[in-house]
Amino acid sequence: MSTEDPITDFSPKPHADGDPVTPPRAARRPSVRKHHGDEFIDNYEWLRDADNPETIAYIEAENDWTRARTAHLQPLREQIFQEIKGRTLETDMSVPGRRGDWWYFARTEEGKQYSTQSRVPVTGDSWTPPAVEPGRMLPGEEVIFDANAEADGHDFFSVGSFSLDDSATRLAYATDVVGDERYTLRIRDLTSGQDLADTIANTSSGALITPDGAYVFYTTVDDAWRPDRVWRHRVGTDPTEDALVWHEPDERFWVGISLSRTNRYVLVEASSKITSETALISVDEPTGQPVIVWPRRDGVEYSVEHATSGAQEWLLICHNIDHEDFAITRTPVPAGVPLAMGEGELVLAPEPGQRIEAVDAFATFLAVSYRDRAVPAVALLGVDEALGASAEIPWRLSPLEFGDELTAVGIAGGEFDQPLVRVGVSSFVRPATVLDYDVAARTAHVRKVQPVLGGYDPDEYAQARLWATADDGTKVPISIVWRRDAVAVDDAGVPQSAAPLRLYGYGAYEASIDPGLSIPRLSALDRGVVFAIAHVRGGGELGRHWYEEGRLRSKRNTFTDFIACARHLIEQGWTTPDRLVAEGGSAGGLLIGAVVNLAPELFAGAVADVPFVDALTSILDPSLPLTVVEWDEWGDPLHDPEVYQYMKSYSPYENVRDGVKYPRILAVTSLHDTRVLYVEPAKWTARLREVGADVLLKTEMSAGHGGVSGRYAQWREVAFELAWTLDVLGSAELRG
Repeated sequence: MSTEDPITDFSPKPHADGDPVTPPRAARRPSVRKHHGDEFIDNYEWLRDADNPETIAYIEAENDWTRARTAHLQPLREQIFQEIKGRTLETDMSVPGRRGDWWYFARTEEGKQYSTQSRVPVTGDSWTPPAVEPGRMLPGEEVIFDANAEADGHDFFSVGSFSLDDSATRLAYATDVVGDERYTLRIRDLTSGQDLADTIANTSSGALITPDGAYVFYTTVDDAWRPDRVWRHRVGTDPTEDALVWHEPDERFWVGISLSRTNRYVLVEASSKITSETALISVDEPTGQPVIVWPRRDGVEYSVEHATSGAQEWLLICHNIDHEDFAITRTPVPAGVPLAMGEGELVLAPEPGQRIEAVDAFATFLAVSYRDRAVPAVALLGVDEALGASAEIPWRLSPLEFGDELTAVGIAGGEFDQPLVRVGVSSFVRPATVLDYDVAARTAHVRKVQPVLGGYDPDEYAQARLWATADDGTKVPISIVWRRDAVAVDDAGVPQSAAPLRLYGYGAYEASIDPGLSIPRLSALDRGVVFAIAHVRGGGELGRHWYEEGRLRSKRNTFTDFIACARHLIEQGWTTPDRLVAEGGSAGGLLIGAVVNLAPELFAGAVADVPFVDALTSILDPSLPLTVVEWDEWGDPLHDPEVYQYMKSYSPYENVRDGVKYPRILAVTSLHDTRVLYVEPAKWTARLREVGADVLLKTEMSAGHGGVSGRYAQWREVAFELAWTLDVLGSAELRG
């Protein structure tokens, strides 16, 4: 397969009716990758050139083939789309959140792709949000941003920054109309509804305007598309005069900015995968130099929250110094010079099985977010009892409880002086609920329950936690959801018959997959398909060690954990290999690519969304977007031959095997994705087809890493993938 292939006509061969009957074949044009004495012949690297008309022709040919191969599923796709649409309250609104003298909320309208951002004045000093009804305007309601109007004329539209000043008259916002996550920043005068002359192109997301509306802080990226600079723009001046606030030369680090809830400090946050550093800029002196809190130390991560207790100011720092699962230290605010690393008083260390994630400070209380038994939890503390002169240290956590072990609890942001904390509660079967919890009275006020139309009854569905045993004896959690009348389960939790099953996994960056109800998922559950999540190592569900055991030289645990979960589900009678589909996206797509190489016999199909399947090639090239910042996650194969060999042993593209019967595979990508380039799944699927795999590649031509924009377009994309999955599972019949 290493000789030059002269084929340039790789279009699918058309049938008499115009539909292709054979798949496209990418030309093999060998290039040699040489590192550490190893040579790898890559026949499809030429597909990296998106400016080459042959590349685009090949991608479009693959789209034609996918369209032809799935044409018979169009009625099912349409039915699923209508089911999603029919269960969704299309004309809806979010729960209003107060900021200053206004209540802010988002509205969606039937037939429109995007939401509008609206506000109404606060009446008196109430913290009870107004009763907003879908489709009915409130007295005094103003639309401050209509994304539908802004998106007009664009195939793709995304908002990356949205920041208001305290006077509520200036809005800094940034939009992307391509999908490459490069945003144009503008400032709108909300009194007139007109944009100011200030326009700044090629910013990253997360810009903020200072409380007085005088300055905007924003970030830009380097040639590898890494956010590396923070800039300060004085509103009303020429952007070419903007001041550089921070430059991060270390290619492992990203920079971001945020505003403290107290509105006292702009926080400049530089972080790699395993190290971080935060600096403060007082909003009273926005042109001052950032003051570092703790100077960075390799392997130390921390985040900073500004808090007050009476006349005393504190920084609450959540960090991993001497505590793998993080702890909280309180310190005074640094006065012009950095504090010593670790300086301060330890106020909270985790109990066994806990992972401290964040602390949020309000005027009268603190909210500590943490993981307990792999599920998110929140505990509240009074400011005086936590930070006052007679504070009880170490803090004692008593979680808010709203459900069983598979119920997740989290808080939303809000005003510093609010007496309530907004809480979100979710599970796999119960609609998400938004509560305002009165901290002083210890009472909860339900503000909204996620609407699920069509007579949804959560008692018709069940959820459970299972545990698989990995090759090294580690117990791996599985979350599983099913419809009760489709899968009979006895009192011991044993299914009485096998069912079609979708097994999802991610396993990277310490990201956790938490309980939540999905309206599109109901279309599969109602067809008798079980849904399961393999909470594999590399994620963060069971604490920092769970992450450490699934990255760098332990990355293979992620893949073998997923295989162990699949085998457990088969052995326990939940499913069979011919009725099991594996799913994952991005780094989870790497998981899927590795798994189908290691254990193809366990799966009937696999869905890989924007999959990181040519991992070694990408991580070897520091000129590519995001490569160097990823070395802390995967290792540095460019300079370390052992890391090179380890990554080569699992990278999906290199390990596609001849003579193997692969499951059916669907890969979905986006031409403008800057995180996982389209070329990775393009090369992977070309190689898979070379060994006889039944593989489809679908490339969105106007989208980025998150796929298409607009809710209806997103629902159709979900319907496409789900219809393909149901076809693989033998459950593609139309419902009567």
